[in-house]
Amino acid sequence: MLRCLVSRCLLTNPVAGQTRKMSGGSLAGSQSSLAGKVAIVTASTDGIGLAAAQALGQRGAHVVVSSRRQSNVDKAVALLQSEKIQVTGTTCNVGNSEDRARLVNMTVEQCGGVDIFVSNAAVNPFFGNIMDSTEAVWDKILDVNVKSAFLMTQLVVPHLEKRGGGSVVFVSSVAGYQPMQALGPYSVSKTALLGLTRALAPELAQSHIRVNCVAPGIIKTTFSQAVRTPSLSILSSLPVYSFHFTYPP
Repeated sequence: MLRCLVSRCLLTNPVAGQTRKMSGGSLAGSQSSLAGKVAIVTASTDGIGLAAAQALGQRGAHVVVSSRRQSNVDKAVALLQSEKIQVTGTTCNVGNSEDRARLVNMTVEQCGGVDIFVSNAAVNPFFGNIMDSTEAVWDKILDVNVKSAFLMTQLVVPHLEKRGGGSVVFVSSVAGYQPMQALGPYSVSKTALLGLTRALAPELAQSHIRVNCVAPGIIKTTFSQAVRTPSLSILSSLPVYSFHFTYPP
């Protein structure tokens, strides 16, 4: 499902501001190709990020994967290489300015440029009543989930412009529209990504850079394990939405 959503953001040009429910499906028959393109995907050694890297790589892109731990990077690189995907990997904590710059600079130096940026990195250090959340919790969540997404985009955009345009995809969540029980601060951060997408889309359109946001429902990953409990099982039935904005081709 996520592979399909990310690919549609990269390969289509929908109606401005349109909201629509996405259904599953395969793009295996698509004639579109990402051969020769370079894609950075943050937090991409597991779960949604890894699935996005696989989807891009299977369509010919050279993917750059990252994680805070070298062991995770090594595992993901080995997996993608076994699938005949062109891949480069490095450690990166997106909350660290030096790591962000190093990730982008390494990509340009080793791959020749950047065409696609998928901002997937997110944290959730808090689970409970939102009124019990602390300033430190808010600082951490907003710093990684929102601020670093923008700052990474700010670093990547000049390189997209050098290639004549490109694509930016933010991974939000259905929680951005329907806050999840016990995940108040996280839900707010995902709502902020929707606003960031709307703010960036018209501005970057002038540089032929597409800006999209995908809002998955509950995906069975290690990250979502906390909300996939019997008491919260209703969340698993939430739909997947994708919100798109129009820009020049």
